Order: sequence, then structure tokens, then C-alpha cells
Amino acid sequence: MSAEQVSGLCEQLVKAVTVIMDPASTQRYRLEALKFCEEFKEKCPICVPCGLKLAEKTQTAIVRHFGLQILEHVVKYRWNNMPRLEKVYLKNNVMGLISSGTQSILEEESHIKDVLSRIVVEMIKREWPQHWPDMLKELDTLSKQGETQTELVMFILLRLAEDVVTFQTLPTQRRRDIQQTLTQNMEKIFSFLLTALQQNVNKYRLMKTDLAQEPKAQANCRVGIAALNTLAGYIDWVALRHITADDCKLLEMLCLLLDEPELQVGAAECLLIAVSRKGKLEDRKPLMVLFGDVAMHCILSAAQTADGEGLVEKHYVFLKRLCQVLCALGSQLCALLGSDCNVETPANFGKYLESFLAFTTHPSQFLRSSTQIPWGALFRHEVLSRDPLLLAVVPKYLRACMTNLVKVGFPSKADSPSCEYSRFDFDSDEDFNAFFNSFRAQQGEVIRMACRLDPLTGFQMAGEWLKYQLTAPVDTGPTNSKTGEGLCSIFSPSFVQWDAMTFFSESVISQMFRTMDKDEIPVNDGIDLLQLVLNFETKDPLILSCVLTNVSALFPFVTYRPEYLPQVLSKLFASVTFEVVEESKAPRTRAVKNVRRHACSSIIKMCRDYPQLVLPNFEMLYNHVKQLLSNELLLTQMEKCALMEALVLISNQFKDYERQKAFLEELMAPVAGLWLSPEMQRVLSDPEAFISYVGADNKIADPVLEDPSGLNRSRISFCVYTILGVVKRARWPAATEEAKAGGFFLGYLPSGTPMYRNPCTEQVLKLFDNLLALIRTHNNLYTPEMVARLGDTFAKALDMLEVEKNAILGLPQPLLDLYDSPVYKTVLERMQGFFCTLYDNCFHILGNAGPSMQQDFYTVEGLATQLLSSAFNNLNNIPDYRLRPMLRVFVKPLVLSCPAEYYETLVCPVLGPLFTYLHMRLSQKWQVINQRNMLCEDDAADDNPESQEMLEEQLVRMLTREVMDLATVCCVSKKGVEQNTTAAVDGDDDEAMATEVTPPANAELTELGKCLMKQEDVCTAVLITAYTSLSWKDTLSCQRTTTQLCWPLLKQVLPGNLLPDAVSWFFTSVLKGLQVHGQHDGCMAALVHLAFQIYEALRPRYGELKAVMEQIPDIQLDSLEQFDSKLLNPTLQKVADKRRKDHFKRLISGCIGKPIGEQFRKEVHIRNLPSLFKKVKPSLETDVLENEDGEGFNVLFEP
Repeated sequence: MSAEQVSGLCEQLVKAVTVIMDPASTQRYRLEALKFCEEFKEKCPICVPCGLKLAEKTQTAIVRHFGLQILEHVVKYRWNNMPRLEKVYLKNNVMGLISSGTQSILEEESHIKDVLSRIVVEMIKREWPQHWPDMLKELDTLSKQGETQTELVMFILLRLAEDVVTFQTLPTQRRRDIQQTLTQNMEKIFSFLLTALQQNVNKYRLMKTDLAQEPKAQANCRVGIAALNTLAGYIDWVALRHITADDCKLLEMLCLLLDEPELQVGAAECLLIAVSRKGKLEDRKPLMVLFGDVAMHCILSAAQTADGEGLVEKHYVFLKRLCQVLCALGSQLCALLGSDCNVETPANFGKYLESFLAFTTHPSQFLRSSTQIPWGALFRHEVLSRDPLLLAVVPKYLRACMTNLVKVGFPSKADSPSCEYSRFDFDSDEDFNAFFNSFRAQQGEVIRMACRLDPLTGFQMAGEWLKYQLTAPVDTGPTNSKTGEGLCSIFSPSFVQWDAMTFFSESVISQMFRTMDKDEIPVNDGIDLLQLVLNFETKDPLILSCVLTNVSALFPFVTYRPEYLPQVLSKLFASVTFEVVEESKAPRTRAVKNVRRHACSSIIKMCRDYPQLVLPNFEMLYNHVKQLLSNELLLTQMEKCALMEALVLISNQFKDYERQKAFLEELMAPVAGLWLSPEMQRVLSDPEAFISYVGADNKIADPVLEDPSGLNRSRISFCVYTILGVVKRARWPAATEEAKAGGFFLGYLPSGTPMYRNPCTEQVLKLFDNLLALIRTHNNLYTPEMVARLGDTFAKALDMLEVEKNAILGLPQPLLDLYDSPVYKTVLERMQGFFCTLYDNCFHILGNAGPSMQQDFYTVEGLATQLLSSAFNNLNNIPDYRLRPMLRVFVKPLVLSCPAEYYETLVCPVLGPLFTYLHMRLSQKWQVINQRNMLCEDDAADDNPESQEMLEEQLVRMLTREVMDLATVCCVSKKGVEQNTTAAVDGDDDEAMATEVTPPANAELTELGKCLMKQEDVCTAVLITAYTSLSWKDTLSCQRTTTQLCWPLLKQVLPGNLLPDAVSWFFTSVLKGLQVHGQHDGCMAALVHLAFQIYEALRPRYGELKAVMEQIPDIQLDSLEQFDSKLLNPTLQKVADKRRKDHFKRLISGCIGKPIGEQFRKEVHIRNLPSLFKKVKPSLETDVLENEDGEGFNVLFEP
């Protein structure tokens, strides 16, 4: 290899790199240059000399960086095959580059420093400590040369800790060797870091004011910053004694650096990591030194200085760190105080609370929210919650909340000091809104905890604030509401104050009733407030909504003074018919609808929670409702129904079957008359007549105002809503004795479950046939012939509402639109709303029928056949967004509430065909999605825009989760299964997935599961669906099905004679799942465990499984033989479960899918070195330990 060869090649490389980096290069030139450089790195035998030549100081930064990249590539990919002397040559030259091959600390580019430190770390990962015992000494010697070298040494130490401890990017044995050696040398490393930090900070402080010395001062400052960054990489995991050594010298230094503008953020970062450490309480005790005078003074004065300098991003970031430090300190105090560590309440606890309160009252909403969890912990703490200092802070905290609950600080506005800070923290108003809603909920929790300690103060504050709002003039602000002139919008100053006050009083009053004894409650004050609220009149829907919440919050006082109940009822009934403009024909806005709905739900809530209180006023209530119902146009159907539900709830208090039955008969008479009339029967049972009756076949000229069939639709809605309300609310008394006395009790089922009769049964079953006819008709509307009959205006009447689409796609709603727009803007939207609500409500009735009417419902003659021919009719044409709620609100409750006596007659005949159908449907849907993904390069799908495809795909995912959830609920008992099924079925895709998932061994089948698995068609359908779903592209569904469903189902059929093909198919399905989902740790762990269970249980009976294993790419057959022989030889002692599983995981690793970023990555192979810590048995007369290459265990790098 001649010098000319190296020079010639280097010239070519310099040209190539210049072409790659030149923006003016053509695409073709750039690709050719790139190809030349890559081939050189892969194949050229003289990479090292070329790399070193390109890395010389005389070259440009871009060329030097490329030269160093070549050297990094050599170390990463060729090291194992390099001769020893070449390794030594490379290592010495790299250390030479650190020593004298870079520009000075202030001039050198950061990417050069970075790649140089990476090369050293790559060598350390391969050779230290066994072959390079003096590495730390060499780094120490280098650092003595000056700031430039010290900074590079810091980079090397930080990178090493990140690779070995944080990211763990190397094989286990090497990682262990390096980490243990680091740990053994930690005292030296820490002493080196602290000395470097102290010396450089001292020099920097001496010189920073002298202009002539500024470059020198900056160099020392840079080393200080590097030392802090490196410390941050170690403080997280080293033994706590290193952090607290020498009377917590490190913590003291960090505190003193908080007033140094250039170093304060790094120092705060290190402090935060130190104070957030977990571990033995005894070891954490020294951290309490931070409550001492010096530390407290440093933290507080730094916070005041940073805040006093106005809003500058750097100071704001520092303030956030300090706030987190105080939060973490609070957590440590709560953990240590009251434990066995003999920790006293710190002398500076009062000072700490004051400073913490300062963050709670800071204009930044983000800082305010950061303090909430620690406040909660302090108020809950058994020792601190009794501390007089903390009790004295409670009123101040509550006062702060009164400000913090006011929703201001939108980044797009300028109506509060918070807005400026929000522009740093939030991308948009929607983003801020979502944050603020969760912050407010969190505050509610903490306010309730604070009020446990001092309930009366909170109540007095709420009372003052409420009185103030009742008398304050209304300020609508600049944004006018579209609901009407002079009304508030959600951004109006008056409304945000009302809204905050209402939330505060709700939180405080509810807690007061829970905390205080009955006799201590300030009843008179409460009643006075209630009177003020009841007498307050407003025409503003948003404010009225707050007023109603206050009525509900103060309602518990009425239990002490029942004579106020009629006044409360009058207030609520007046709001049920609220209009902004009397007899207005314009469509109601959402704000108005919300008030009316709010009033209805307040009445329902009152009747649900205080039925005994309302019972004496039943007649008055009933007359009120009758009066409102007599005018067909006064209320919407939902409002009518809500009022009827309230009456039904009170009628449950009659505790007399005959009386309640007579009342329900009277209440439902108008519905029965309408529902059973010949005309309605015709409409409900014939799709064409139905479309015509509801007006969906018309063409309408003015789609905003004209709606000739609105009344017909509202009649159908009224009937369905009423049936639902009665089925949902009518019940027998909870106490068996009362039920017996009132004539509700019928005896016991063979299983010992008591049987009751519901007073609504007779009325509801009378209407049942027509309900099923309506469901059948509704399902038939989706047939192509019927869709074709919809009028021009209503061609999309059966589509989803935009709101639903946006919710599924996760698109935020514009904030103002929510309240100011009409509920339905056009008659088409109204029609869509009608179909959607009708469909849901019909299935809600069927879902509630079982729990409500029990045996009377389950024994309806031919119920299974009737349901199959109505609810499950024409499923092929029903879209996913309709099928999903049907499974959730009807099938699931039907199955869960059904007594075992009716499994054979009702549940199995329904679920068998349903699961078979659902499997077929989902398989087809996923096939379409997979094909679409494969063809997505062809732009053929112009008629189907991406948002539509995304919507369809997301719906298939949600339907899949719904189906798998239904199967799990039917088959597997909850007690064995992790409780994560309680998460909403369509929970977020990115919900944190556990990485080690081992399903509990006791996940057993339910009685229903066993019954279903006896029916061959159901058994096959459920098993095939469960195992096929593992390779559908939905991680959440895959993880749940794997952990909860797959093994219990398969275990149930193991005793039978499974066909070998079936066994192979189950096993292959799991491996296919691994191929698709292996990149997600949670799924991968669960699927590997399942594959392992199947192989261990079935391999002894089915040799075919081995044949499947042999087809796995890159499988090591000798390793498979070894695993098999151990598995099949029962006499051998079993290896530990974990080791068997790890062995199995290595065998199948060829089919575990990787994330796309790793699929084409070149593998890095780091060889293990001779073991450091195992005692080696003395071998034959030789002290040379042969390693893998046959080289002696000699030291590779002499110092």
C-alpha cells in the first residue's frame, strides 16, 4: 500500500463528498458519488489510512467528518477480522486525534467532536476492560492536556453510559462486563467529573468579567457544561452513595451553580435527576439536605431571578426544571416522613410551601399544573396533613385555585398574562383546551383533598364567589355569540368566571357533605345560597347552565329543609322549556339544547339520588310533566322521555307491584296507542312505507327550513325513547324483604338466583313485536334497492354524521362551533341524526331488556329465532359503524346478563351464526386493507380519498376490537384475566403496552365459554377468529386476544382429537402474528409466550410442529434438535422456565417482525471477551486462556 495510492483515493473521495453535499449537484451525480463512497467503506482494504488522512486538521469540516465516519464504520463492522497490530495502530491514531488532531474547544464543530467520541466508545465496547485495562488512565492523561481534550473525554464517558446503561445497545455479557467495571471505578469517575466541574467553574468565574480573558473563560464554561451533561448520564443509575458522598458535596455544588446563567439549566437537570431517584428509603435520606438553608436559598433566589427577567425561553425552561425539582423534593419528603427512617419535618417546610405556592400562582398554566400532584400528595400525607404549616396554606391554595380554574391562556389570544407562556407550551388552541380540561379535573381532585382538611373555609370561599357572580354585570367580551345579541360565547369573560366558580363550588360542596358530621353542616348558609341561585334569572344559555349545576351542587341542603323542593322543581322545569327567543322557529343552537338537556338530567339525577325526598311531591311532579307532554311541539322527544324517566325512578319507591304497574300502564298509554295503531304497524314493517313516512324519499327545495315529515319522525322517536326509558329505569326494590312484601318476588331459579318480576314487563312485551319489526325494517334500509329509493336530498341519509367521523379520525372540533352552531344545520343532518339515534336506541332497548325483565324476556317464545330474523337480518349490507354499536349495546349485555338456564335455548343459537359471520366479514375486510396497502403505489384510488380510506380502516380496527372483546367477555372469566379489558374497547392505539406479558395461568373459561365450545360450529368460529386475528394489523386487538383469549380456548379443545393440520395452523397463525406485530414489545412478548405454550403442550403429540419450526427463516437446526430432545425426554431435569423460553425465542427469532427502520440495517457483531468474573478452573500447564480467535488473553492496547 503506497502513499500515492492513499492520496489518489483520498482525492476521489473528497470530490465525491463535495458532490454529495453540494446543493447544486444533479440527482444522478449525487447518487453515483454516494454509491462510490458506500462501496469504498464496504470493500476497500485501505480504509484506515484513508480515513486518517481525510480526518487531518487541514481538511474542511465536511471532509474530516467523512474521514472519521470511515473509521467508525471500520470499528463497527470490520473489527472482528482486523489483525491485532492494525487495531493497535487505529486506536493509537484515534487517541492522537483527541490529543492534537482537533481544533480548539471553541472552534471545533460539534459533529466532529461527536463522531470522534463515538469511535472511541465503539472500541471500548469491543475491548474494555479485558484487552484495554488502562483505558480510564489514558482518558485521564488526555484530559490533563487542556479544555479541548477534557471536553472530548466527557463526551466519551457520557456516550459510553448511554450505550451501556440507558440504551443497552450491546450483547448482554459485554454489557455486564462494562457496567460492572464502570461501577467498580465509579468513585474515580465521579471524582474526575467533580474535580473537572469545580476547577473549570472556578476558573470561569474568575475570568468571565475580564474581557481580555473571555475566550479562556468560554472554554472553561464549555467544559463545565459538558461535565454537567455527563453527570446527568450517570446520576440516574449509579449507587446513591456516590451522589451523597462527602456530605452531599455534589448536591451542594449543583445548588451553587443555579445562579450561573450559562450553567444553571444543566445544574437543575442534574439536581432533578438526583432528587427523583427511587431506591431504599435509608439511602435516600441524605437527599433531605436540600431542605437545608443553603439549598433552599439557592433554589428560591434562582427562581426569583429567572422569573424577574421576563419571559425568555431559556429562563422559562430553567423555571420549569426548578419547579420539577421542588415537586420531586416534595415526593421524597412524603416518602421518607412517617417511614422508619427517623426523618423529621424539615425546619424550612414553611419556606418550601411558600415557594411551591409561588409556582402555583405563576402566570404559566403549565407551571401551575405541574404543582398539582405534589399538592395532592401533601394533603393526603398522614403526618404532613396534620402539620399546622400545611393547614395554614390550605386557604391560600384554594384561593389560588379560584384563579387557576378560570380558563384563560389560549395561545391565539392576548387577554391574560398566561397567553404569552402558552405560546411556548402549546401548538394550538385545541391543544391548550385539551390540556386545560385535564388540568382542571386534576385540580378538582386536589381541591377535594384540601377540603377534607378544612371543609368550612372552602365552603365560605365558594359562597362568596357565588354571591359575587350573581351580582356581577354580564361582560360578553369581544366575541359575540351567534345564539343571540348580547349573549355570552364560551370565551366571554363572564362565562369563564361562572364556569370556574361553578366547578369550584361543586368540588368544595360535595366534599363538605362527605367530610363533616351532619350536625356541623352550615345548613342555613347553604339554604341562603340556594335561595339566591333559585331567584336568579338569566336569558343567557351558557350562564343558565352554570346556574343549574349550582342548584344541583346545593341540592343536598334540601334534604335538611324539604320545604324548598317545590321551588327547586319549578326552577328546573322552567329551564326544560328554555328558549332564547320565545316560540322561535330558527334551529336551536347547541348551547340552548344543552341547557334543556341539563335541566332534564338534573331532574333525573335528583330522582335517582334522592327518591325518598321527592316521593311526597310525586303528584305535583306528575302533573307538571303531563302539562308539558300535552303540547306535542314544546319539547323534543328526548326531553319528554327524560321527564318520564324521572317519574319512573320515583315510582320505584312505591314498592308496590300493582300500583307501579298501573302507573306505568297509564304513563305508556299514549305510546301504546300510537305504536300499536294499524298505520304505525304498516310503517314499521315495510321499508318502503317507512322511508316515505319519515320523508327520506323526498326532494326538498329549502334544506334548512323545510321539513314536512319532521313530526312523523318525532312520533317514532318518542315511542322508542319512552320504551327505552321505562326498560332502563323501572325496577323492583333492592331489598328482598321489600320485594316480597310488594309482590315483586317470584321464587328462585334452580341455580339459587332469586327471580323478580318487573312492573313494566307486560307493557313492554306488548310493544315488542313492532320493535323487532322496526329493527328488521331499519336493517333492510341498507339493501341496494332501498338505498336507491332515498330522495336526492337524502341520498346520504344513512351515512355517518360528520361529528362521528371526526371523532373516529381524532380530528379536534373547532372550539366555538360546539356551542354556537345549530345542532343540525340542514334537514339532511337531522335525518342522519334520526337514523343514527333510532338505530342505537332500538339496540339499547334489546340490551337492557335482559337485565330489566329477566326470565320474562328470556322465555319469550322463539326469542332466538325472532332476534336472528330481525337484529341479525341483512348484516351483509350493514356498515361497520352500525354493526359496532349493535355488538356493544345489545349482544354483549344480552349475553352477560343471561342466566345459565337459557344458554342452550338463546345464547348458543344466536352466537353460533353470529361468530361465523363476523369471522368471514372481518377476514374479507382485512384482506381488502392488506391488498390496498400492497397496491398503494398505484394511484388508482382517486375516487376514494385518503381520509375515506383511513376512516374505513379505523372502523375495521374498532369493529375488530369490539368482536374480540365480545368473544373474550363470553368465553373467559375475568378473575384470571388482567383487568385491562376495562379500558374502552376503542382505546388509543398508542396505549402503553406492557413489555413482559405472561397471561395468568388461571385464565379459565366461563360456564358460557364451556357451553359455546361444546357446539362445534361456535367453537370453530371463535377459535378461528381468535387465531386469525393475530395477524390483522391492529396491535391493541392482537395483544388483548393473545393474553386473554387464545390459550384458554385452545386448552379447552386439547383433550379432544385435533387434526394435525389444525394444530399446525394454530401454531403458524401465532408465528404469522409475530411477523406482523413482532416490532411492538408488548405484542411480541405475549405472542412468544403463546407460541411457547402451544409448542410445549402439543409437540409431544404432534411431530408436525417441528416441521413448522424448520421452515422459520435462519433457524439453527442443531439448536432446535437440542430443544426438542430436552422437551421430549421426560427423564431429564427441566431447565428453568425462563431459560427454556429464552431458548425458544432465539429459535423463532427469524419470524419476529422488525420495525421498518431496522429491517435493512447492517448487523453489528460485538464479540464476547473472556469472562471477567467467573473463576476459571485451572487448565493444563498453561496460563494462556484461548479466546474465540485463538489469540492469547493478552492485553491488546498497551498504554
